[in-house]
Amino acid sequence: MKRSRIVLADDHTLMCDALKNLLEPEFEVVGIFADGLSLIESVAALNPNVIVLDIGMPKMNGLNAGKRLKQMMPSTKLVYLTMNSDPDIAGEAFRLGASAYLLKSSAVTELLGAIRQVVRGGLYVTSLMTKDMDGSYVQNFKLRKSTNHLTPRQKEVLQLLAEGWSMKEAAFILHLSPRTVAFHKYQMMEHLSIKSSAELIEYAMMNSLVPAMTTAVPITA
Repeated sequence: MKRSRIVLADDHTLMCDALKNLLEPEFEVVGIFADGLSLIESVAALNPNVIVLDIGMPKMNGLNAGKRLKQMMPSTKLVYLTMNSDPDIAGEAFRLGASAYLLKSSAVTELLGAIRQVVRGGLYVTSLMTKDMDGSYVQNFKLRKSTNHLTPRQKEVLQLLAEGWSMKEAAFILHLSPRTVAFHKYQMMEHLSIKSSAELIEYAMMNSLVPAMTTAVPITA
């Protein structure tokens, strides 16, 4: 029987190595990426059935990358494996096309089960986030009000600026002109009633648009 093709996206090398060793007896790991931008630029050639990705990745976070991926490869399943247990973030992930959402503190067997389920066309949410919910867990998350008020392109620009890239560098990474990046920056500040770059970066961190500055916690056995 042909094994499902899996791509991994996480900026922590040890996490990717552990996941590869975990998955390869049952699935075929065909690619590993360390940031969301390289993922969306190169993944189509690998033709994966499932992409396991983190929320907090440099250059382009997992939510922005996931939105792009579902537009490019609508049949590919997205499985989020993250440290972020915020129900609003989980809701946003499912609204953007996720098939599963797990935490890095989840058990190994839970990740394997989630991938098997999404390959069959199902949906999955880690039990660590659903213990107080009634009814459809995924629907519960999808119905949560979105807290994002920026366009996808604005979020991409904001993430790069919040990571410390200059407007010129962000323009190069996103294949835009510096003038266009500046336009997006000041449009965001006006839209959000923000008066300084520091406040804009704080907004990015509060809305999980930049990776958390913490060490990844491997999933437990």
